[in-house]
Amino acid sequence: MSRPLSPTEAQLRRIAESRILVIDGAMGTMIQRHRLTEADFRGARFADHPRDLKGNNDLLSITRPDVIAGIHRQYLEAGADIVETNTFSSTTIAQADYGLEALAYELNLESARVAKAACREVEARDPSRPRFVAGAIGPTNRTASISPDVNNPGYRAVGFDDLRIAYAEAARGLIDGGADIILIETVFDTLNAKAALFAVEEVFEEKGVRLPVSVSGTITDLSGRTLSGQTAEAFWYSVRHGELFSIGLNCALGAKEMRAHVADLARLADTLVCAYPNAGLPNEFGEYDESPAAMAALVGEFARAGLVNIVGGCCGTTPDHIAAIARAVEGVAPRPIPTVERRMRLAGLEPAVIAA
Repeated sequence: MSRPLSPTEAQLRRIAESRILVIDGAMGTMIQRHRLTEADFRGARFADHPRDLKGNNDLLSITRPDVIAGIHRQYLEAGADIVETNTFSSTTIAQADYGLEALAYELNLESARVAKAACREVEARDPSRPRFVAGAIGPTNRTASISPDVNNPGYRAVGFDDLRIAYAEAARGLIDGGADIILIETVFDTLNAKAALFAVEEVFEEKGVRLPVSVSGTITDLSGRTLSGQTAEAFWYSVRHGELFSIGLNCALGAKEMRAHVADLARLADTLVCAYPNAGLPNEFGEYDESPAAMAALVGEFARAGLVNIVGGCCGTTPDHIAAIARAVEGVAPRPIPTVERRMRLAGLEPAVIAA
């Protein structure tokens, strides 16, 4: 790491030297349990909004912050060290589906505040164990690398600068709301991630602050590649310039299917490795059936094999899953960060390592 560490990153790295950190589980899965109605999503403020809002989970940080705070508390009480903000779709680009583009900054601000308050509440009960907020920046619903029109492969629905501007606004809200980490997650298109990294650096410079930055990619299916075609190794080489707090994988795959790709990152990355898989693969109804015990056994093996520094869960996971995972990795030594030989390492869809 060539740059000086921020106090928060230095603290997190000290903790990560002694034990495996635990990140929370799925927000959407928990929201579904509340069986909220359109009225819950609207609240009084958006009662007359012209579009349906049910399903815009990020909006609940404003209209039902009690629900979101309660979910954060459940994950923290289950053993999570880090909770993610309820901001997966809190960009102008993603919120355009609901006609709420102007709300992007506020969504990030309020979501970070809700998560931070929950952390402070739980941490106050046990000051010896600090809790942290990861400001989640999702991938948006557009891709900068792939045309959505099979008849026009050169067309792009979004450009780099469009993404950069949207990500910067999200980052400002997260920082102002008290996030401790910036988490660029569920990356299916590396060009989108590069725009996010660029935007976050711009905001750090603008505000005169620096937070640890994590990136988590998504291997979209059993092909072993992201949607934009990269292997896990090529993906790492493409974002390593961000001097990341952690690199990892989440979503799309269960732990069993994700293991080989996590192992690749564990071997190559000279920073922390994070894995938060789904609760198995979805069934024919799109639901996730893997039990907390079964998932914890798989993730626990990641830990015992020396592959991970941070673990948690994505789609289908609950506080029960996180509690089981936390127990499974308790007392297991974290992955040692390797010293990687200096070489020219390039990436297209696959890596290209130039011999010394």
